[in-house]
Amino acid sequence: MTKIWRSLLPGCYGGGRRAGSKQAKKPMEKQISIPRLSFSDLSNSTGMLSPEDLSISLAGTNLHVFTLAELKAATQSFSSGNFLGEGGFGPVYKGFVDDKVKPGLKAQAVAVKVLDLEGSQGHKEWLNEVIFLGQLRHSHLVKLIGYCCEDEHRLLVYEFMTRGSLENHLFKRYFASLPWSTRLKIAIGAAEGLAFLHDIEKPVIYRDFKASNILLDSDYEVKLSDFGLAKDGPEGDDTHVSTRVMGTQGYAAPEYILTGHLTAKSDVYGFGVVLLELLTGRRSVDKKRPSREQNLVEWARPCLNDPRKLNRIMDPGLGGQYSEQGAAKAAAVAYKCLSQHPKSRPQMSAIVETLEPLLDLKDMPIAPFVYLAPAEDGCKDESTKSEAKKNGHHHHHGHRHKVSPKAWLLRSDQFADCRKNSKARNDASSISSSRFRPTPVCWSLLSKTTSLGSAFRMLPLPAATAIAVAAAAAAVVFPGLSSTDMSINHCVTGNEQRLKQARD
Repeated sequence: MTKIWRSLLPGCYGGGRRAGSKQAKKPMEKQISIPRLSFSDLSNSTGMLSPEDLSISLAGTNLHVFTLAELKAATQSFSSGNFLGEGGFGPVYKGFVDDKVKPGLKAQAVAVKVLDLEGSQGHKEWLNEVIFLGQLRHSHLVKLIGYCCEDEHRLLVYEFMTRGSLENHLFKRYFASLPWSTRLKIAIGAAEGLAFLHDIEKPVIYRDFKASNILLDSDYEVKLSDFGLAKDGPEGDDTHVSTRVMGTQGYAAPEYILTGHLTAKSDVYGFGVVLLELLTGRRSVDKKRPSREQNLVEWARPCLNDPRKLNRIMDPGLGGQYSEQGAAKAAAVAYKCLSQHPKSRPQMSAIVETLEPLLDLKDMPIAPFVYLAPAEDGCKDESTKSEAKKNGHHHHHGHRHKVSPKAWLLRSDQFADCRKNSKARNDASSISSSRFRPTPVCWSLLSKTTSLGSAFRMLPLPAATAIAVAAAAAAVVFPGLSSTDMSINHCVTGNEQRLKQARD
């Protein structure tokens, strides 16, 4: 393979640097078995690599070469209905491919990235992505399925990531707040992806590690994407790679910005910023905040190594539901990653070893939950509902369902007992129903709001929905609580008083 590359390079780029003489290690689970083609092998000329030469150079990578017509068919001519978003590279569309498009290609949803010829990135970044992702395979790197290089058109075809980017989940209002365990899982997966890049025989520096480049599948497994700015790491006695400063404001390491010296520790700094975003729920740079809080690192880093101050910066969206030990240890990792001195930052492999045990910590606070039981004489199916509507029977008109307070409001200690026993207790029989899956609502979140309206704005959608249902039920069971303008704190207190009376 190396001989093929060398024979191609003069014809494609008018001469290039000879491929390294290092021998590949024995095949491993996370190590490719052939010498990896490096971008530096092709970057010393202004010539353009022909599609045929590129295909031969990447032989053995299992990449599919698509035509523009095939990708138009896959995306319904890049319809607006399939538009997923746009970055520096260009627009991204959802598509679908199968063996009718390419023999041997499994039926699957894909993401098709189209190079914007007038955008901030160009053919070089496109080729960079093909070279790196075409050869590197790891569970935490997004899979490149193929590419299109036709006339001036440059497209990339990836596996489709159901849950989109971490950036959306952290900062978009219409996404539910990520729970603590999921945030840890994401941090560990991203760290494993970076550790793989840094530890392979021919190291890779990612250079653009940020929340928008961390994609999530349906199980919230991490896939690093966008390798347009990736660089081969230093080899031999070299300590760094000198390069033009590129990347994203707020994530780039300070020494890289000042000197252009790029090392694996530059990626470690970027990881520290993302870890800080996971802890705080804030963007790395946010001009909408007060001046002292606009730069996340400057604002939050002084609190990271002081457990007494840490709770000041933790994401309110967590509602206090996180391991204090885990948060303190994760914060300590972020503190080291964000050191001004590169040598003081840990290796990514060491970070993985530190973060993984945090998933097993059990010091999560237990907050009370609300559970709404279905009405005993409620409509059972659509036909019954239709009949009820015909007769003028609605849940908000006519007779009210008599539901005991204990049937719909259940304390967390009672729910814990229910989970421990295979048979539900009598006062929690509704929870054991296979047709009913109640949504928990944390009282600690409710206590921070002053009205139902503000609760809806602050809480994730599932919780807000549960509050609305619980409020409707409260109006049925306790007529005095029917006003939606009433303070939630007052409702909670009133409910607790009535429950106490009911128990007595």
